[in-house]
Amino acid sequence: MSNNTNTDTKVSHFEHDEIRDFVGTNSSYYIDRFDRLVEKSGYSWSFNWFAAIFGPIWLASRQLWNLFWILLFLELLAFVQISRGLWADLGFDQFVRGQRLQGIALKRLQEAENAADNGAANADNIMESAQSLSRAAEEALLLAQAQAETAPWYIVGGIVLLLIVKLVEGGYGNWLLFKRFTRWQADRSLTTGINKMNILGASALILPVSVLTIYRFTTNSAPQWLVKVPTERAWRVDLSQSVDRFFEWFTLVGVDFFSSITVAIRSLLEGMDVLLVDTPWPVVMTVIILLALQLAGPRVAIFTTACLVYLGVLGFWEKSMETVSLLGTAAFICIVFGIPLGIWCAKNNRLYAVVRPILDLMQTMPSFVYLIPVIAFFGIGKAPGVVATIVFGMPPVVRLTVLGLYGVPESVREAAIAFGASRRFLLFRVDLPLALPSIMTGVNQTILMCLSMVVIASLIGAKGLGEDVLHALTYADEGQGILTGIAILFCAMILDRIVQGRRQRATLGS
Repeated sequence: MSNNTNTDTKVSHFEHDEIRDFVGTNSSYYIDRFDRLVEKSGYSWSFNWFAAIFGPIWLASRQLWNLFWILLFLELLAFVQISRGLWADLGFDQFVRGQRLQGIALKRLQEAENAADNGAANADNIMESAQSLSRAAEEALLLAQAQAETAPWYIVGGIVLLLIVKLVEGGYGNWLLFKRFTRWQADRSLTTGINKMNILGASALILPVSVLTIYRFTTNSAPQWLVKVPTERAWRVDLSQSVDRFFEWFTLVGVDFFSSITVAIRSLLEGMDVLLVDTPWPVVMTVIILLALQLAGPRVAIFTTACLVYLGVLGFWEKSMETVSLLGTAAFICIVFGIPLGIWCAKNNRLYAVVRPILDLMQTMPSFVYLIPVIAFFGIGKAPGVVATIVFGMPPVVRLTVLGLYGVPESVREAAIAFGASRRFLLFRVDLPLALPSIMTGVNQTILMCLSMVVIASLIGAKGLGEDVLHALTYADEGQGILTGIAILFCAMILDRIVQGRRQRATLGS
């Protein structure tokens, strides 16, 4: 460790006063180590004994959270292994099993002897059962002995792991603190010195966690509350019944509202069915190919033609069009409502703060879960399937619309305002054109998510290709399931290629 006089003469890219302000204590030591790191222009070996001895507590005191949780887990694992090797009864479970099997075998042997004395026909069978139980008991006892003999290896493995962790903590402590120092130079809002509250908090966390964990894995008589979470099943039943009553009440109160939504969706579905299902298939196929040619180019048009031929030749055309009809209805509603909502959220941060958790819930909740309230409110059929698809597919277009508008350069907006642009002109002539690539990405993601959900919605009566997949799963029809999956894949790829081509042209145009 060097003193201040010596370190002040070294060539450093940093002011030593700044280092003193940052580290707080033991500044001479850290000035010397930071100077070495500057000279090396990278990692330079130095061992911090405080970091090695106190480990996670030292990392917490210096706000070095990158390795705190990982090294805490590894240290705890090492101590658990050492503790198990020192005083844990490693073969206890197998020993108890062997003792139990021995007791059962003795009873069965007595039964066999009694049966033999009485001339029972099943005496030999009972004797064979007793012998099998005796062999199982011996194997369990031998396994218990073998597990008990592995105790030294647990100790050695734990010590080796602990030494490795300590070497990492001590060897990288100074380097990690130096990296934080460089960040502090650019951002003075970062805390400096040793944070005593972090020391207390880390200690309060590590001590009980370590004691409880080691106790759990080294004793055979751990209390039940430590092994299993205390639960009260009556509370779950009562809460479940309360939820049922709420659904019943809400369904009765909102029957007109849900009916109107169902009617509106069914009307859109009927219109999509007329366009895609009832219209002669050559017309529909030709229009799709021409759209692919116009929006994405000849290569995508050729690919689209090949996919459509597959759907037609193998008999998937009608159900594919039904799937696309469900998808189109759901995606249309998502886009019509999602893009304006995204624009509104981008212009109103308070609204976005309210909408964002709802979008998180819609996007993260398993798709099978919200089929339950959809069935409760809307019943089963195509319209409820569209509702579930809308819930699943809405978040991407909203989020990426907000992201695209957030990414519009402020300098461009200021220039437009300086030339007298109105709010309407600014939105439609500046913001939306620049955000269009991001918005189109959101549209693409929404379409693909809607397609995946349309297949799942077949569980509640939505028809289409999902119905064939469900049939294949029910009756283990592998071949039909694979062919249907390829059909769904082709539908997704056609839509993706067309939207991607449109997005690329929008990007080039912007």
